[in-house]
Amino acid sequence: MNTFTKIASSIATTVALLAGVSAQAEFSIAGLSPAEQGLAIAKERKARDLGWEDSVSTVTMTLRNSQGEESLREMRMKSLEVSDDGDKGLTIFDTPKDVKGTAFLNFSHVDKSDDQWLYLPALKRVKRISSRNKSGPFMGSEFAYEDLSSFEIEKYTFKFLAEEKINGIDCYKVEQIPTDKNSGYTSQIAWLDKEHFRGQKVDFYDRKKSLLKTLTFSDYKLYLNKYWRPMQMDMINHQTKKSTELKTATLEFKTGLKDSDFNKATLKRAR
Repeated sequence: MNTFTKIASSIATTVALLAGVSAQAEFSIAGLSPAEQGLAIAKERKARDLGWEDSVSTVTMTLRNSQGEESLREMRMKSLEVSDDGDKGLTIFDTPKDVKGTAFLNFSHVDKSDDQWLYLPALKRVKRISSRNKSGPFMGSEFAYEDLSSFEIEKYTFKFLAEEKINGIDCYKVEQIPTDKNSGYTSQIAWLDKEHFRGQKVDFYDRKKSLLKTLTFSDYKLYLNKYWRPMQMDMINHQTKKSTELKTATLEFKTGLKDSDFNKATLKRAR
C-alpha cells in the first residue's frame, strides 16, 4: 500500500468512526443457491452482532392465559459474549414472591447441546435441564429452554425462501432447520430486515410440522452505535392460545462481567 493509499484509507476510516458507523461492504446474495443465500444471511446477521462483550438488563415477563388473564414477573438478565463458543446467560427472578431467587444459567454451545441449570430456592437445589427436555416451557412461559440460547450458525441449516415485507419493512425470509435431534422444532421461518439484519418475526413448527408459535420483535433501540436490541418480544402459542411478553426496561453493555460471574457453583447465591 503506497503512502497516498494509506492516507486515504486512514481518512475514510476516521470519517466512518466520526459518523458513528462501521464501514461495511455491500451485502449481496446474487448468484448463490438458496442454501448458500440462507447461510450468507445468517453469517451477516452474526457478524453484525460481535464485540458487545457483556450486558445486563431488567425485564418484565407477562404471562397471559387463553382467557387473557395476566401474571407478571420481574427479572434481571446477564449475558457474556464468548468468542470461541456460544454465549453464556444468567437470569434471576426478583418478583413475585413465589419465584423470587429462582435463577437460570445457560451455556450455549456451537457443536454440542447447551448446558443449562435451574436453581429452585423452595427446594434449595440446582436442577440440570436435560438436553431431551430443552423443548419444555421455561418457568411456565411460552418460551422453551432452547429459545433462550444464543444464536449460533452451527445450530442450523439454512435456506433463503423469499423477500417479503413485515410491517412495511423489507425483509429476507429464511428457513432455519435445527441440527440438534433433541430440538422441539422441525423448522423455523425467520424474517430479518434487509438493512440491519434484525429479527422481525419467527414462526416455530413443532415435531408434527404444525405451526406452534410465533415470536415478534418490536421497539428496537441502538446501543454503542452498533448493536440493535428489541425492547419487546412477544411469543404467541397458536395451539394453546397462551402468550408471553418480555419487555426490557433497562439495558447496559460492557459492564465488566467475567466468566466467573457465570458459574454453576455460585448459582444459589446469584444476585
